[in-house]
Amino acid sequence: MPTLGLETQIIDKTVFENTVAHFRDAGIRLPTFGELADPGLIPDAVQQRLAEVESDAADPLNLFRVHWNNASSGGSFQAVPDHIVLPASLTGVAAKIVVLPADHFPMIHAHKVLATYGCLAPRVITGQFDPTHHRAVWPSTGNYCRGGIAVSRIMDCRGVAVLPEGMSRERFDWLESWVSNPEDIIRTPGTESNVKEIYDKCAELDQDPDNIIFNQFSEFGNYLAHYLCTGTAIDRVLSHLKAEHPELRLRAYISATGSGGTLAAGDFLKERHGSWIVAVEALECPTLLYNGFGEHNIQGIGDKHLPLIHNVMNTDAAVAISDASTDELLVLFNSDEGKRYLAERQNVPDDTLAVLHRFGFSSICNILAGIKTAKYLELGPDDVVVTVATDGEEMYHSEHEKILSQRFEGAFDTIRAAETFGQHLAGVAVDHLLELSHVDRTRVFNLGYFTWVEQQGISIEDFVSRREPAFWHRLLDLVPAWDEMIAEFNHHVGLE
Repeated sequence: MPTLGLETQIIDKTVFENTVAHFRDAGIRLPTFGELADPGLIPDAVQQRLAEVESDAADPLNLFRVHWNNASSGGSFQAVPDHIVLPASLTGVAAKIVVLPADHFPMIHAHKVLATYGCLAPRVITGQFDPTHHRAVWPSTGNYCRGGIAVSRIMDCRGVAVLPEGMSRERFDWLESWVSNPEDIIRTPGTESNVKEIYDKCAELDQDPDNIIFNQFSEFGNYLAHYLCTGTAIDRVLSHLKAEHPELRLRAYISATGSGGTLAAGDFLKERHGSWIVAVEALECPTLLYNGFGEHNIQGIGDKHLPLIHNVMNTDAAVAISDASTDELLVLFNSDEGKRYLAERQNVPDDTLAVLHRFGFSSICNILAGIKTAKYLELGPDDVVVTVATDGEEMYHSEHEKILSQRFEGAFDTIRAAETFGQHLAGVAVDHLLELSHVDRTRVFNLGYFTWVEQQGISIEDFVSRREPAFWHRLLDLVPAWDEMIAEFNHHVGLE
């Protein structure tokens, strides 16, 4: 797969040398994947300088904050990543639903910035991307293109965001504040479900050799960054929880399908804990579950196709969640009346109420899928279901107003709060959940043929090779090779 960023040698020496000179002038040092998985390995000198840099600044040092271990203050790292254990009064299940919120990631307050670094860094160190010449094109339904623009800017190169025109206003507000040229925000037709239209635009942009397309759905650097960094972060949280409660065991890892990158952490955890990997999608567009189609408002999870980097044959279940649930719970969690109802009538603790704003649409989707999985597996108090909260409510203020108007006739009172809780939390059932047999996995795997072989030109041999566990195990060899190349690159730059 020569076009998918899997190289471990310098492809173009001239580009490599141009990039080294450019990074030297700009004072840019690259972190290794190992340092992002274990920020304790980041040199003390870098950490000391980082303490003086605001976490949302367009500063190259913020590359060293592209991990899960940032403290809430933004000025330091913490050994155990931030995490939230949701109480049974909210979830309705005895199992512990553990959520890692991603809002402490720098610049975009979402973990997609990790994916973009995982895609761009290998192209830089192998001489395939020249920041003085090329444009980095970031196709996305939201946070990935924001992460791409952020990483492009702090690497002092030009980034281009490609996303559906119907995404939340806050995404576009952020992009407009970060790009230097308004033409670098390209709006494609549709909303969350219109990934094909994004691909079509990228195919057009790809005709210009100055454009390098970083397609998160097919870039294995995305997979590897989450396998190593997100997987390790979750494993540290589990070790922390088990230190106090040794009887705990991880039973399932939950992630919306999206690009397939975040799902990679499930492969890491399954190897170590034997836990399930549960892929989540919107009920209004149930591609994995029902070979379906449609539109929905769970922004950021992608659909109507199967990512090339999704290790389907290792996935244990597919679950669908309705955007009616995520829409209405966003209002419940972020309105005074909703929080008052949760506190007074459901006895949800204050410390939980204080963090509900950290859950955006896809985060709520993941939590509901975790509850559904816990009920399906009949899990108890010694069982752990873990997931991530990709972004928070700050990306959806404008959506909040739309939901109030469209779903609640402009008003949200105690009765509506009770109805919302009853229907979308207390009423979570085990419908629209499929435990995947070998036949089911094969069916889902085969869906990818139509996107990647027929539409995107991947060879049938490369496509089919992904069925075998050996393919994914071989991918892991890229990480130490890339880290050696990053160290060598930094040496040439003169910023070891």
